[in-house]
Amino acid sequence: MSQANRQPTRDKHKKPLPVVVYEPNSRVRHPIKLLQEMWYDLLASRELAWQLFQRDIQSQYRQSILGVLWIFIPPLVSAVGLTFLREARVLNLGDTPIPYPVYVALSMTLWQTFIQVFNNTMGAARSAKGMLMKLNVPPEAFILSKVSQTLFNFLIQLIPIFFLFVWFKVGVTWTILIAPVAFIHLILFGTGLGLILSPFSCLYGDVNKAISFVTRLWLFVTPVIYPQPREGFWAILVKINPVTPLLVTTRDLATTGEISNVAGFWIASAVAIILTLFGWIFYRLSLPFLVERA
Repeated sequence: MSQANRQPTRDKHKKPLPVVVYEPNSRVRHPIKLLQEMWYDLLASRELAWQLFQRDIQSQYRQSILGVLWIFIPPLVSAVGLTFLREARVLNLGDTPIPYPVYVALSMTLWQTFIQVFNNTMGAARSAKGMLMKLNVPPEAFILSKVSQTLFNFLIQLIPIFFLFVWFKVGVTWTILIAPVAFIHLILFGTGLGLILSPFSCLYGDVNKAISFVTRLWLFVTPVIYPQPREGFWAILVKINPVTPLLVTTRDLATTGEISNVAGFWIASAVAIILTLFGWIFYRLSLPFLVERA
């Protein structure tokens, strides 16, 4: 038998080689390790976050004549304009538990702080992408910087609010001491929502345009310029709005001390905490893909 005829017989006894499939090791499969990395990076990001915060604050008021006055202007202009329309009976906004100028100025400050932390956190991926392409830095630093910048602006806005309280002789109770707790939950909700939308905002410009329209409509279903309605279809929309119990409770604790919706506040607070944790994980896992597509 020739060599050519014996070759097929020998091939029949050969064992097939094993097929090896290489798959990426997803970090979601090791949640404990992932959470530990996130916590360590959060602690390690404090110094970089402070540097970014200083840079953002300086650039915010560079080449500005009025400086920090621009922080005062938006809520005060809104308060003056809405008060004028209410007194002229152009708008029937109902009765408020405290003088209306104080009510709307405080409410607009809380609302604008929520929107600012939401927008700033949503834009964190865009600001982080360039630096993460060149340096190995913790991505949490960019979030801490944006949130710190928002809180700094909020503290500045509290100065005219304080004088409005004194001018209109608005009494406060001891509950003003725990108002920051409700306010932190409001900040957490905006941060979590911004973290979830941050990757999409980085990839698709349409997201930013859509969010600007959504936030404008969102204002009207939040009891910012009017007291919370008690009945009707509009009352249902306002009630199911998760920002409503967080903002209203913060305002109530800072003024009258009477919480109007305790159950709604705790439900919205739980949602805010879960949303922040989920958004943090999603932001963390999506950043490598965003850097690759840069």
